[in-house]
Amino acid sequence: MSGTTRLLILSGLSGSGKSVALHLLEDLGFYCIDNMPAALLKPFISHSVRSPDTVYQRTAVGIDARNTDAEISSVPGLITELRRSGIECELIFLVTNEDELLRRFAETRRMHPLSRGGESLREAIATERRLLEPLLNAADLVIDTSSMGVHELREQMHLRVEQRRKNKLAVLIESFGFKYGIPGDADFVFDARSLPNPYWEPGLRDLTGRDPAVAHFLENQSGVERYIQDIQRFIEPRFAEFRASNRTYFTIAIGCTGGRHRSVYIAEKLARLMGNTQLDIRTRHSALPKT
Repeated sequence: MSGTTRLLILSGLSGSGKSVALHLLEDLGFYCIDNMPAALLKPFISHSVRSPDTVYQRTAVGIDARNTDAEISSVPGLITELRRSGIECELIFLVTNEDELLRRFAETRRMHPLSRGGESLREAIATERRLLEPLLNAADLVIDTSSMGVHELREQMHLRVEQRRKNKLAVLIESFGFKYGIPGDADFVFDARSLPNPYWEPGLRDLTGRDPAVAHFLENQSGVERYIQDIQRFIEPRFAEFRASNRTYFTIAIGCTGGRHRSVYIAEKLARLMGNTQLDIRTRHSALPKT
């Protein structure tokens, strides 16, 4: 993206990995500032991003909930203004489910930044969700870090943000297991639990949807192919709609019970079927061991 001024605004829930994401962007050559007061965002951009100095050509700014409602609500309008002026601006938002946030805060023994006298951690998390809702609703890319470790978050940021091909819609097709919860970053969620389950077939239980034996089993189930075709017919028209609304990221989640067989096979099959020169398609399997 040489020659283009690029500004990333990174926000999300405390404990969701914002600092990790910013550190990666810094490693990738972005000029990074964390915990920027939202009220200072516009003057900072005028001083830095709009300046001819190339040091600010790739800038990332972290914004958290320690702002007023009005200041946070002003950010989406500022992003629209920046895009009209020719700056490539994206808003990235990190989310994590409540149970995982509670575990992370207990593990690190950190105090939530919105904790006040007498307010519980759950209450602080709920307050933060409410305050940041305007940014979540305006986000170009939402990443659910509930099932991600530090290394996978860095990998996802690198693949989806740094390696995104310019002028192409970045599509992520992710498989998941319903028993672990629905991903919080999906634009569309599909449930494959009605399809025959390889888990109950002798010799297939310990395999995954990437293994030829599981693929062979599912390919011979009449309802599976029809299910995949139905998803494809529904999803493909949505790509044009996202482009028309200037969206650059699109996330599809396919779920089955454990996230190891049916959803993995379907995600991989859809990625092959929908791959074309106008899309940047990647897959992620949240329930499979990371390799």
